[in-house]
Amino acid sequence: MSYDLVTMGRVGVDIYPNDIGVPLSEVRSFSKFLGGSATNVAVAAARYGHRSAVITRTGADPFADYIHRALREFGVDDRYVTPVEGLPTPVVFCEIFPPDNFPIYFYRYPKAPDLEIYESELDMDAIVSAGIFWVTGTGLSEEPSRSSTLAALRAREHRQHTVLDLDYRPMFWRHEDARPVIQQALEHVTVAVGNLDECEVAVGTRDPDKAAQALLDRGVELAVVKQGPAGVLARTKTEKVVVPPVRVEVVNGLGAGDAFGGALCHGLLAGWDLERIMRFANAAGAYVAARLACADAMPGEEDVERLLAEVADE
Repeated sequence: MSYDLVTMGRVGVDIYPNDIGVPLSEVRSFSKFLGGSATNVAVAAARYGHRSAVITRTGADPFADYIHRALREFGVDDRYVTPVEGLPTPVVFCEIFPPDNFPIYFYRYPKAPDLEIYESELDMDAIVSAGIFWVTGTGLSEEPSRSSTLAALRAREHRQHTVLDLDYRPMFWRHEDARPVIQQALEHVTVAVGNLDECEVAVGTRDPDKAAQALLDRGVELAVVKQGPAGVLARTKTEKVVVPPVRVEVVNGLGAGDAFGGALCHGLLAGWDLERIMRFANAAGAYVAARLACADAMPGEEDVERLLAEVADE
């Protein structure tokens, strides 16, 4: 079975407060959403009509039942989402202090099931044949997921479009130096995406141009550096694009990066030019930042185009 997009990595249940600007110690009610970066990207791509699947693992518990139901409702194939006995499905809490403070608390103890992905269980045919294969830095943080992720990347043989979302979360690495592992993965991908902090971990510099060049020097064909308020920079060997951010009233910035990722996949699959992809992806991220949820808030193409039109009219 051929997919437009296969992602591999984190899944969980986001427990977000309904009380904006209130510390968790005082929050009275919460809402439950599907979450996890690789999962959100698969959902975002499905919203644009693409056939997507996610490779991940959950606990064997009611939250896993919720994840399977939510994925199917979003149109994401859940056949590669399998349970791990004895490990709970991860949950994530956050505090929401707009416009730019969103403390996040991961409950992935004693170990997250999505790090228990084994190479022997991977459908390499589906991975190799997918229009886009998307992996994350979190998936490289611990074994056996690390070796499985690298094996899947090697199987792709540098095929377009093989994407590494740098997705660096320091608390997942247990004081291990992430750079050598991430650089090993970079040798097998055609697209790398990360913010300034993540680029610094991967290639040792926060300078956007230097970071993009360092990623290209490692064999990446498209380097995307997200610069927050300064917008996004994208570079290939022959082209450079810088686009400004789309200004919105931020509610929760935690899902913006994954919305950007899903929109990036949409543009790559559609064969758009680089500037159009970046403008569209920026707007998709802004669209979700103006909403509470992550997966539930992912836009369709008309939603993003409408936001771009509104910005153009201002």
